Amino acid sequence: MPIENRTARLTILIDPRKKAVFERLCAGEDATPSQVVRRLIREHIEQRLGRPWHPEDDPAELSTAKSRKPHARSR
Repeated sequence: MPIENRTARLTILIDPRKKAVFERLCAGEDATPSQVVRRLIREHIEQRLGRPWHPEDDPAELSTAKSRKPHARSR
C-alpha cells in the first residue's frame, strides 16, 4: 500500500481541556495526536464511502460518492 502524502495541513479549534485529555489518551496508546486524527479521518471516509479508501483514489470522484444523512453533532 502506498504511503499517504502528508503535506496538507488541517487547522482546527478545540477546547483546551479536550485537547489535553486527547493528548493524554493518544500518549497512552503510544500514538501522536496527528496519527490518531489521520486514522479517524480515514475511518470516516471509509464509512461514508462504504469501502476501503486508497491514496490513489481521485478526490473529485469521491466527493460525489453516496452520501449518508449526517449524524447529530455531540459535545
